[in-house]
Amino acid sequence: MTPRALIFDCDGTLADTMPLHWQAWKVIQERHQFHFPEDRFYSLGGVPSRDILAMLKAEQKLGLNPIAVALEKEETYLETLGEVGPIHAVVEIARANHGQLPMAVASGGTRKVIELVLEHLKIRSLFSAVVTSEDVKHQKPAPDIFLEAARQLGVDPAWCRAYEDTDLGLQAIRAAGMDPVDVRPFQRRVPPSA
Repeated sequence: MTPRALIFDCDGTLADTMPLHWQAWKVIQERHQFHFPEDRFYSLGGVPSRDILAMLKAEQKLGLNPIAVALEKEETYLETLGEVGPIHAVVEIARANHGQLPMAVASGGTRKVIELVLEHLKIRSLFSAVVTSEDVKHQKPAPDIFLEAARQLGVDPAWCRAYEDTDLGLQAIRAAGMDPVDVRPFQRRVPPSA
């Protein structure tokens, strides 16, 4: 299939952020006294923090507000924004196709954080659309975020190639009827096996 549009996840796909997100989660779980192991963090890549916290609250009978604690986690992560680097091989794919194909970002993150990361990496201008967890009702592994990105690009999902670094994200791409590319072989750091 020759794609007519490219869609990229952000965290762990375009940006080498996952270890920094994990550091923020460690701070937050110590502060709020809940259990969230590293392998589970990586397995839930692409799931918004507020949804993870709602899941943990239910499982561990926690008295926290998932939205408020997700904002704390976001602010803790943003303190490390200067340390975020690109996943070079994936960013080069985006650069090589800029002006050739319409491109979008489809991320389970929040708009504020994703826009800041893309600006920090000086790649925001490569993408004509940025779709975040705030733009869809159903999150990965549901296909909604990728379908919305294709809609904003004006390209049928069957003609889209999408790049992801998690099993949930790849599942969402397949559910959207798109051509999936697993970028984990391009990452500098390999997550621990579950």
